[in-house]
Amino acid sequence: MHRVWVSSLLLVIVPVTLAGPHVFAAQENKPVTTNAEDRLQLSGTVVDVSGAVIAGATVQVRSTNDTVRITTHSDSNGCFVIPGLSAGNYRLVVSDPGFDTNEIPVTVGTVEVPSPLRISLAVRSESTTITVQGRADSLIGIADSTTQGTVGASEIQYRPILRSGEVLETVPGVIITQHAGGGKANQYFLRGFNLDHGTDFAIVLDGMPLNLPSHAHGEGYADMNTVIPEFVERVDFQKGPYSADVGNYGSAGNARVVFFKTLPQNFFKVEGGMYGYGRAVFGSSRKLGSGSLLYGGEAYHDDGPWKHPDNYYKFNGVLTYSQGDDANGFSITARGYHGTWHSSDQIAENAVPLVGFFGTLNPTDGGRSERYSLQAEWHRQDANSQTQVVAYGFYYDLDLFSDFTYYLTDPLRGDQFEQQDKRWVAGLDARHTIFSEWFGRKVENTFGLQVRNDWVHNGLYQTEDRVRLDKADSSTGNTLPATTEADRFNDTQVGFYAENKLQWLDKFRTDAAVRGDVGHVDVTSLVTAANSGTASKFLPSPKLSLIFGPWSNTEFYIQGGFSFHSNDARGATQTVEPASGENPYPNTPATRIPLLIPTKGAELGLRTLAVSHLQSSLSLWYLHSVSELQQSGDTGGTTASRQPSERYGVEWANYYTPLEHVAFDFDLANSKALFSEVDADDAAPNSPGGRRVPEAVGLVIASGITLHDLKSFSTSLRLRYFGPRDLTSDSIYRSKATALLNAEVGYQLSETWRISAEFLNVLNHRDHDIDYAYASRITPTAMPVFTGVFHPVEPLQVRIGLRGSF
Repeated sequence: MHRVWVSSLLLVIVPVTLAGPHVFAAQENKPVTTNAEDRLQLSGTVVDVSGAVIAGATVQVRSTNDTVRITTHSDSNGCFVIPGLSAGNYRLVVSDPGFDTNEIPVTVGTVEVPSPLRISLAVRSESTTITVQGRADSLIGIADSTTQGTVGASEIQYRPILRSGEVLETVPGVIITQHAGGGKANQYFLRGFNLDHGTDFAIVLDGMPLNLPSHAHGEGYADMNTVIPEFVERVDFQKGPYSADVGNYGSAGNARVVFFKTLPQNFFKVEGGMYGYGRAVFGSSRKLGSGSLLYGGEAYHDDGPWKHPDNYYKFNGVLTYSQGDDANGFSITARGYHGTWHSSDQIAENAVPLVGFFGTLNPTDGGRSERYSLQAEWHRQDANSQTQVVAYGFYYDLDLFSDFTYYLTDPLRGDQFEQQDKRWVAGLDARHTIFSEWFGRKVENTFGLQVRNDWVHNGLYQTEDRVRLDKADSSTGNTLPATTEADRFNDTQVGFYAENKLQWLDKFRTDAAVRGDVGHVDVTSLVTAANSGTASKFLPSPKLSLIFGPWSNTEFYIQGGFSFHSNDARGATQTVEPASGENPYPNTPATRIPLLIPTKGAELGLRTLAVSHLQSSLSLWYLHSVSELQQSGDTGGTTASRQPSERYGVEWANYYTPLEHVAFDFDLANSKALFSEVDADDAAPNSPGGRRVPEAVGLVIASGITLHDLKSFSTSLRLRYFGPRDLTSDSIYRSKATALLNAEVGYQLSETWRISAEFLNVLNHRDHDIDYAYASRITPTAMPVFTGVFHPVEPLQVRIGLRGSF
């Protein structure tokens, strides 16, 4: 929700549309018919009380029993058209955030095309907020950053999507990949980061964080498989460390996924396609008492193109009860997710002749995961203040089997390992905003508190064919115990902030904030008592944004701010390095790593609508991280590097709607990531090292054209370019670029039915989804080799879907 200053003067609804039901009587010389080809259309324009058009207003046709029949939106000129209505009685419901909803009884009983309506909406006298629904909406005067934005459901629904996590690829500059089975969390890339599975990119679902600290596989692990794309109302995002209400993992940016509380239409959808793909999803919302009940679910299966099929099954369910509106109300939501899968992990390049491009070196890799959550949200707003409180709790369980080096450590039993993570989580996010004036200037002061505690039991184990057992290190002959690491601990995070938004002049405003975060962990090692202990850290994070304009529909931004990411609790208390393939020597002393790693950044940018129908933004950014040092969930030890790193880059985002039914987007991001000193630990063999941060994302291009709602036809064509990356600090090993072209075609057969087809990797490129470089041994008798390692993109595939709305 984005805030603008709105006059608090009481406005009244223009009574043009409220005089009574609109009845369209039959002409005497025309017979009444209900044939589909003769059905009527309603049309009109949505305006405010001053006569200014309202773009993006929601226009619904509801039956007398309140069932939503058709939903559309007013275009950039405030106009809407609703075709295909048969004779009968309806209610036309027109709404837009920040305005009073207007409901109009309509009776259709003729083949005569009625005159266009003029529907006026009044500004809510108590409202000071406007919710931006998508990239087509202007953020000038609303956003506090160049790279702040919103992507709405109407844009998401036309995008071809291979996996649910790709909902976040609607955020300009974000790349989503996968290097293992479908049930594992995605790999994220943004702003010069290989974010692994979530570090430095905060992801929130309806106010509940998805990132998991001190996770068995990796810090910040964020699994998007719990998200059902059809239920996403919008994705709000901001890049950089400038959001006052985002603490941990917010350095590169943050994304807030918002689900519908009431669906525009009840629906069910079935999909089928190549490689064992099948999916069924349904959603329904209806009135219950004085509120609304939303419920839905998803069943999914996919084998993928792999020689050893993924056999990925997942099941999702969501149940929400809500009351009220955007100003005052509450909601309670329960979610459940369960998934099981096999995994074709990344393979070394020299293994392709042995197992093939889509082969695997360990067919017993895979896992299972589940997450069950309950959350409640309450909000209240009047002319003087706004309050929101979110409370949540969830249970999470993951059991993951991986093998990245094959026979490098133990040529007899192989290098498979198991990572297990079980946790209960409880948290609270509360904020209160006061609206007032200082010296005649509008001002907002917000105070927030965020508390979260994770009760965790996780472990790292040596396995063969998913059975835990001792192994031997081939280089030393030392025994690697079946249990490398096992711990119980509490991970507590507390954040508080104060934020001030002040309109100093007509063309100048500021957003200033100070945030404080406390991290505390209490670890009990079940293997090595010396690794038990506690650690605490406090970090302050000031932030400042200066916004100038607008002039000629253009605003300018100058920003600076601090943020951080947390490190694994076990690394913060560890004094003895666990015995693993990377460190086969028992009782090796370890140096504790900092619990919180600070970052700081700055940004210059502009946002403009100077060209008609084109929204464009340009930003230059910089980010400094005190250290890249982290705990490795794969070995139990720490990974390089201790020295600071610096990232900088440019981002250019464009959204163009030259015609009512056509939208173009073109987003480009390019960045560079460097260590402050030469890093020999991440270099190729016999190399002194270099300053490149391995696997850091560089050039990213995302572009597409969408044709929608044109005589029941829609289509989308999208390009996704993921540029070459350094895989070692010395740049000796580099990945190739990945370029994918995806398409979606849909046709509205009737009011109820829509058929669609997705074409993924249209050009059938044999590119890589992700690349690494490290040493491995592909068979027990082979020599160890340092080489490139990759996971391939999936080949050309077609998926057909049928959706029914009711």
